[in-house]
Amino acid sequence: MPLGATRFGFQGGFVEIQFDVEYLVIAGGAGGGGNGSDWPGGGGGAGGYRNSYASETSGANSSTETPLTKLNDETAYTVTVGAGGSSTNSGSNSVFDTITSTGGGKGNNSGGGSSGGSGGGGGWNNGSGGAGTANQGKNGGNGGGSYGGGGGGGASANGNNQSGSNAGSGGAGLASLITGSSVTRAGGGGGGGQGNNVGLGGAGGGAGGGNSATGGTGTANTGGAGGGGKNGGAGGSGVVILRYPNTVSITLAGGATSASGEQTDGTDKYIQIETTGTVSWS
Repeated sequence: MPLGATRFGFQGGFVEIQFDVEYLVIAGGAGGGGNGSDWPGGGGGAGGYRNSYASETSGANSSTETPLTKLNDETAYTVTVGAGGSSTNSGSNSVFDTITSTGGGKGNNSGGGSSGGSGGGGGWNNGSGGAGTANQGKNGGNGGGSYGGGGGGGASANGNNQSGSNAGSGGAGLASLITGSSVTRAGGGGGGGQGNNVGLGGAGGGAGGGNSATGGTGTANTGGAGGGGKNGGAGGSGVVILRYPNTVSITLAGGATSASGEQTDGTDKYIQIETTGTVSWS
């Protein structure tokens, strides 16, 4: 939807611009489970997913969130881009102003996966999947016997349980058009397995599991999670994407960066921010 900007002033002098900002805030994905043993770990959970753009689905298939209203051009707003977790470590939170997305829950080697934005997959020794956070992500899958770990949860689907000789695949993420084209993000990591029976990564940057090697690495700036394995793969970093009226322009400071910079899409502008810092508008 078009986003309007309103100028407020006194005695003929304009002093402030107020406007609304739509956001997609995704936390860092978790690392997959694995401690160097021969037993495969569960996949990591994707970073929490919070979306206020248009009428799109937010995390865990919840309703669109409310945009932030009446931001102004005299304030610097905090942006934190959560790091992905290393092997058997949870991801870090991402933040825009008052909006916080929770880091993905780590996969485990033999016990249960951790809770997080999306839950981590359980390890090979019948470990249970971790819980996702309400309105951010789904649960991890359960691990089985010696055959493999469960898949990590994604933004739109639970991780799959280990079944038969097959490790669980990671849950799928969610697609958004906030940048003008459809991109799927926040997929869960696949569980590690025996032989070739490893779990696939969930759509949206989730990585596949490994067997006698390290699980795959989640895709950077998607919140995708790492796969489980003998050693767990690292999760991908999160991202903060902002959309606002094309009558204002953004400035990044304090370490915040954007590879593609500010872009125009119709009556709006948007920017994808990949590192932590502050933003302001003029």
